[in-house]
Amino acid sequence: MDTYKKRSHLAARVGLGGALCALAALNAMAQDNLPDLGSSNSKWKVDVYYENDTRFRGKDNTERTVGLSKFRNTVQVEADKDLGNGWELHGVLRGTWDGVYRINDDQYGKEAGGSITLDSTTPGGTIASPHGGGPINNASGPPGNVFGFSTVANPNDGLRVLGDRWHDVEGGVAFGVPVRPCDYDNRGCADFGGYGDKKRSELESPEFNSRLDFLREAYVKKTFALDDQRSVFVKVGKQQVVWGRTDLFRVLDVINPVDYSRNNIYDELEDIRIPMWMVQAEYRMGGSESMQERNLQVVWNFDKFRPNNLGQCGTANTILDAGCFFRGMKNLWDNGGTVANFANVAPDTFLATDFGPGQIGLNEINLPGWKLKNTQLGVKYEGVTQGGLSFSLNALTYRSQLPSLRGAKRSTNAFNAEFREYWPYLISFDMYFPRVNLIGGSMDFEWEAANAAVRIEAAYTNGEEFANTAKPELYSSNDVFRAVIGIDRPTFIPFINPRRTTLISGQLFYQHIFDHVERNGALGKVGMPDWEDNVIGTLLIKAFLKNDRLSPQIIFAHDFRAQATVAAPQVEWLLTDNLKFAVGANVKLGSNNDRYKFDDCRGCNPWPPFTAGPNYPGNAAEAFSRGLGGLEPLGRFRAGPIGAAWAEDEIYATLRYKF
Repeated sequence: MDTYKKRSHLAARVGLGGALCALAALNAMAQDNLPDLGSSNSKWKVDVYYENDTRFRGKDNTERTVGLSKFRNTVQVEADKDLGNGWELHGVLRGTWDGVYRINDDQYGKEAGGSITLDSTTPGGTIASPHGGGPINNASGPPGNVFGFSTVANPNDGLRVLGDRWHDVEGGVAFGVPVRPCDYDNRGCADFGGYGDKKRSELESPEFNSRLDFLREAYVKKTFALDDQRSVFVKVGKQQVVWGRTDLFRVLDVINPVDYSRNNIYDELEDIRIPMWMVQAEYRMGGSESMQERNLQVVWNFDKFRPNNLGQCGTANTILDAGCFFRGMKNLWDNGGTVANFANVAPDTFLATDFGPGQIGLNEINLPGWKLKNTQLGVKYEGVTQGGLSFSLNALTYRSQLPSLRGAKRSTNAFNAEFREYWPYLISFDMYFPRVNLIGGSMDFEWEAANAAVRIEAAYTNGEEFANTAKPELYSSNDVFRAVIGIDRPTFIPFINPRRTTLISGQLFYQHIFDHVERNGALGKVGMPDWEDNVIGTLLIKAFLKNDRLSPQIIFAHDFRAQATVAAPQVEWLLTDNLKFAVGANVKLGSNNDRYKFDDCRGCNPWPPFTAGPNYPGNAAEAFSRGLGGLEPLGRFRAGPIGAAWAEDEIYATLRYKF
């Protein structure tokens, strides 16, 4: 979270010789394919960086000390070369090796997880039921039922209870989630878009994959001069295209997906954006009577679609615990499993239930393949007025980088073995990535009266999909408005440094979901767990001491609706021009509470009249949700990325060296 200041480029575990060979190959390829480049005898300009990032976590919600959560070693090679005739080649290679999967293998490796019990709630208290031994199963269900699953295919080993890292079950739905790397336990493993099916070696060194992620940047660029001080700038290759003016949370900066598995939301965006193969063309029109500068940019992302990496279950960073929810749901579909607190058989009695394969869970993952219609296109007009106000107008059509789970899909009725393609309100899902259209704009200007710089962004999107238990398919498509305002002010604070300003920077992020649905059901709230309106605020205070070689800072972020706060103090010390050392912490203030609870579809009636329940109000022959809720599975959307990580406090030390 070294925000508002460009961090030293780091990177990955590639050998220097191999990196230079790869860059040489890029150079040869570029010179073979670009027309009339002319000759150039310029030499490579190469910089090499090394970083070690070591992190330690305390106790999670289960009161178990996590211990080492990261031991990541990174090497990054940055290289530039003049190709002649105005063309330039830029390449960045990054590779990492994270030793935590071997050093702390009982948390993140082949020994992770174990046997679990799942809750049944009764008026007399909570009953612990083992995975594979729910009170509702083949033996106790009605005649002809297909409750139950094979504990050979889905054994009670290598599991954790969904969400146990960040909350108590508290009467909600939960189930076992496999947490070992997929070469040691392949239950629930699937490609959710570049994560979810990784072996230990792939988790240790994530850049070395079929998408060539060790190539952080690999592009050629040139400016073509026209008349009247106009020009056309072209950049082609693997790159990051940055539209946003803000940090931490994105509004306009959505062209590249983001790798949240690296360090949740707390790393610089330049380090966690996932580069894509793109063409960027910019028509630079120069000034006019009212404008100092005018530019028109077109961006075509022709790469194969890729979503955000939300983190594989069993790793240290799974934002919103989403990767565990997906893996657990996939395991339920493939192998069956025990679901806590599901069957309502008597007043205030909810028994753990054994479901068989193909009844509930996550089946198909519909990742868009490479087709012209699946590529992404953006247009931006930007300018600077004579008064110094910078602005942009943006439009983008793209695939959602967050997945949508569409429910009510095919299933076999557990009560009578009837198969149908459509069961309203059933938690049987397929995963999709819908098309989203965005329009928006940004501006920044100097607020002279306050001696501050102001940054503003806003975006309106159409086509995003959200969980919605008021709909038979358990999702809806909604328009969304997002905006952010940031103010940066260098301020003299004498007790910190009487001769050097301290940077104070604040941001407010706002989100509104149109046509939001939340209404009272018979047993609780029904509709969309995401807040209709929410605000997240951030505050940075960063000082510069010892001729700028010592830089203490603290960052706060507060989610107003989730009532969750994170504080991140850090001290950075530049020992030499090439060696930098930092120590810090990431501390969450707040905890899970009842405000996160939401409809979990235990009170739905997807297999009428069997699932009507003797104590549920309403027509037993009609499928709908009554709103009975808990923290799982939808409470994560109300908690947000800060609230869902409240038990993931860390301390860390980082060493960076430039060769």
